[in-house]
Amino acid sequence: MSFSSNTKAELCRDFINKKCCALAEACGVLLYSSAVSTEQIRIVTENPEFANRLPNLFNRAFHVEFDERQNAAKSTFLIRDREKIQTIFRAIGYSPSDSVTLHVNYGLLEKECCIRSFLRGAFLSGGSVTDPEKRYHLELSTNHHKVSRETYSLLLEQGFSPKDTLRNGCSILYFKQSEAIEDFLAFLGAPIASMGIMEAKIEKEMKNKINRIVNCDNANTSKVVEAAQTQIAAIRTLRERGQYESLPEKLKQTAELREQNPEANLSELASLFDPPLTKSALNHRLRKLTELAAEE
Repeated sequence: MSFSSNTKAELCRDFINKKCCALAEACGVLLYSSAVSTEQIRIVTENPEFANRLPNLFNRAFHVEFDERQNAAKSTFLIRDREKIQTIFRAIGYSPSDSVTLHVNYGLLEKECCIRSFLRGAFLSGGSVTDPEKRYHLELSTNHHKVSRETYSLLLEQGFSPKDTLRNGCSILYFKQSEAIEDFLAFLGAPIASMGIMEAKIEKEMKNKINRIVNCDNANTSKVVEAAQTQIAAIRTLRERGQYESLPEKLKQTAELREQNPEANLSELASLFDPPLTKSALNHRLRKLTELAAEE
């Protein structure tokens, strides 16, 4: 199983106790699911633990059973019965007769336990986290833009600072800092996954340190450090001038990785991109950042 699947499996071991938390979690699942309308509710997942949790969750939250469950490479849960859909809509604060944009009902999230449950449901339904041995990335994806913006505000209130973007028509909230991912997973109720991020980071730092000692002589190390400091200084200059936010996304991604990895050489830094860059392509981006900072 992948790291993301294991994380969701850990979250699914949390018992569904309080009715209010079941309702909040189910709301998160719905707003980050494949399709929610007055005609149909469709939830698709490839995670078996989440698939097993869904029927109990909906029964506890809405006293409703799914009309159909299709099992293949992924499990698909369907509700087409109009009365069931109306019951669900009323429970999460929507009027089925109104054609309104779906949104987060903050009235369901007055307690911290319910906020945690809502975010857990959102992650189980529309979230993923990358194997920390490869890179640090956690995201929540929904095709409801308003829901994403309101979830963003909810996360800010809880002390988290995600970034946002659009991808293939979906609104994405994401974290790329290992510490933020650790804290978020711990908040959701996945301490084992959170510890896995920490352990992977420590191991990665140790390996990188050993590799630098073994493979780099002092002269090469000095050149790497000097070049990196020049690049970081250029990035700092662009920030101070207010030019950073207007940079193309590829240059901003390069700047972020360089600032996060000041001791990495070109090969190491290029390997951190997804997909990895060639040294030539990375060198071109870094040179472009330096040239932009040098312009008057």
